[in-house]
Amino acid sequence: MKSAVETISPTRVKLVVEVPFAELKPMLDQAYKTIGAQVQIPGFRKGKVPSRIIDQRVGRGAVVQEAVNEALPVFFAQAAEAEDIRAIGQPEVDVTAVPLEDGQDLEFTVETDVRPQVELPDLEGIAVEVDEVKASDDDVDERLTTLRERFGSLVGVERAVEDGDFVSLDLTATIGDEEIDSVSGVSYEVGSKNMLEGLDDALLGMAAGESKDFTAPLAGGDHEGDDAACTVTVQSVKVRELPDLDDDFAQLASEFDTMEELRADVTRQAEQAKKYEQGIQARDKVLEHLLETVDVPVPDGIVEAEVNKHLEGENRLEDDEHRAEVDESTRKALKAQFLLDAIAEKLEVRVEQPELIEYLVMSAQQYGMDPNEFAQTIDQQGQIPSIVQEVARRKALAAVLDSATVTDTAGVTVDLDDLVAGDEAESHDHDHDDAGDGHEAGDDHGSDVAGDDAEASADEAEPSDDGAEADTAAAKA
Repeated sequence: MKSAVETISPTRVKLVVEVPFAELKPMLDQAYKTIGAQVQIPGFRKGKVPSRIIDQRVGRGAVVQEAVNEALPVFFAQAAEAEDIRAIGQPEVDVTAVPLEDGQDLEFTVETDVRPQVELPDLEGIAVEVDEVKASDDDVDERLTTLRERFGSLVGVERAVEDGDFVSLDLTATIGDEEIDSVSGVSYEVGSKNMLEGLDDALLGMAAGESKDFTAPLAGGDHEGDDAACTVTVQSVKVRELPDLDDDFAQLASEFDTMEELRADVTRQAEQAKKYEQGIQARDKVLEHLLETVDVPVPDGIVEAEVNKHLEGENRLEDDEHRAEVDESTRKALKAQFLLDAIAEKLEVRVEQPELIEYLVMSAQQYGMDPNEFAQTIDQQGQIPSIVQEVARRKALAAVLDSATVTDTAGVTVDLDDLVAGDEAESHDHDHDDAGDGHEAGDDHGSDVAGDDAEASADEAEPSDDGAEADTAAAKA
């Protein structure tokens, strides 16, 4: 096989491939066997039809087409490897010479998008500035309020519904004469906006025992987005009463005996959280610095395909303003992917099995799935290579961040090793008793009327399986 490559642009090439008849013949022989097993010709058993009879009855062209269809991906892959071409996207193939006679060669051309060559600068000692760590009184008070809310109690009131109240309600939704969904006795915080659009406005001013009709698009199910006639009935109205910030509360909510000790610990948590935010800010600024200083061409064809896929999923193909937004974010995401891939190669980043398992477990938790089930699903979808690639990108960015010079606005050098402690403090809030969570009912229904408040915004670009958005790559952890 002979091949030659022509560079059309930094992200697109044209391959010209010539395949001698001798290399194509095994595929022609297989094509005769395949077709011979499919056709039934009097006087011959299936699978035993001579080639010349198949040529007479079916035609040489059909056999060649069968062979060429099988051959093209194989020879394209061989040519791409020989020419060191890293093809991406959907290639455009043009067969220029078909071997209709024995001894004739197969010739074809392929135009394809390719991963760009990225010229990397010195990755050592990139300097970035982050905000100073300061836990304000408001930060501490906000955390204490959250802790108080865990141990708050709901108390019934005899008045009209106000914003922030908790109501027990019944809710039905119908389209025409068909009842689409209904829930009964649901506890809902007015103003949280995690059920139906317009529900909060309908509830304001209602009293226990009253019903009201309103129209709203359904939040899930087969009729998601369709307008439905909704009826809400308030069963009861309650307000949340918070415990006082005293020593009794400190002993209830923590391992501390006094409120002074609890406040000091919460202050420490707030400072650790700020340090974690510093690390995230440093990571993002290092990536932004690289994106601004390194030229990374992005294939227009890949961008267009991703944008169309995204907009089609939202049924917004004709929304030019949104298209421009998605185009911009997709380009940035792909540029970050190519950049981090190049860094991973330069630093010879390797993904070890424990790192892959850790990432899969973390992702499974985000989706609320069993880790084993999640891993099996990813494997069945053929996504393991892209997951490995994403972990490599995260490690590459972490390596650059590790060698970066990070200072805060006060000129103090930031030690990113504090990230670990900050992450732990943020994740479990120093074990300040989660038992209080049960004091307030707040059922999350995945029905048509309740929806799912955990659903991600569809307004963010979603690059293909070539890798998740690289600007979400993990910082040092």
